[in-house]
Amino acid sequence: MRVNKTVIFEDLGEMEYQEAWDYQTEIFESIVSVKKENRKKEDAGQAAEKTQNHLIFCEHPHVYTLGKSGKESHLLMNQTQLEANKISYHKINRGGDITYHGPGQIVGYPIFDLDNFFTDIHKYLRHIEEAVILTLEEYGIKAGRIDGLTGVWLDIDNSLKSRKICALGVKCSRWVTMHGFAFNVNTDLSLFKNIVPCGIDDKAVTSMKEELGKEVNMEEVKSKLLVNLANLFDFDLKS
Repeated sequence: MRVNKTVIFEDLGEMEYQEAWDYQTEIFESIVSVKKENRKKEDAGQAAEKTQNHLIFCEHPHVYTLGKSGKESHLLMNQTQLEANKISYHKINRGGDITYHGPGQIVGYPIFDLDNFFTDIHKYLRHIEEAVILTLEEYGIKAGRIDGLTGVWLDIDNSLKSRKICALGVKCSRWVTMHGFAFNVNTDLSLFKNIVPCGIDDKAVTSMKEELGKEVNMEEVKSKLLVNLANLFDFDLKS
């Protein structure tokens, strides 16, 4: 197989959830299709084609998404309430439970062929978490992981104060990833009160704004996060 360490990056700005889901699905399926064709070529003794890697950043209007292993009871609003508050709701094909996306949150969709990096989904998740942890460190926020829980957390050694600042939920097929992470920068945390975030009812949710007591420059955070992701995964960015 021909390894490709270049990642095509796009910042799509604010985009409806369904539109972004359709777009990343199209990219995901195209990469999977190339991998299927490569298998045929290799069996026939022909040279394989390089697979692409993509990274999308965006923000969504208010939306709740429920993973395939999640419980609908973790959404604490009915359809009428959702419509009244202009919040959309989607059942999707990633792992994990329910979460919220909205303005002020960096939503990242890495659509990587892990054959280009390493074929270990747990290492993949830990690399994403580490990129967020390193980014937070640059703002004086100490973050880490909690055993048995995905995502990035603050006050990890105090179960009464532990709070999540970044959630993860992915799908992986033929070592191609989709979906990704939601990093709370200037997020309106009140929207998390309408759900049981990630199915965890004894932990709070926080944001950089909440921790620092002020609005944070989103573009600056994105730039730092990109550098940390590129360093950890050892990829070259292409816009």
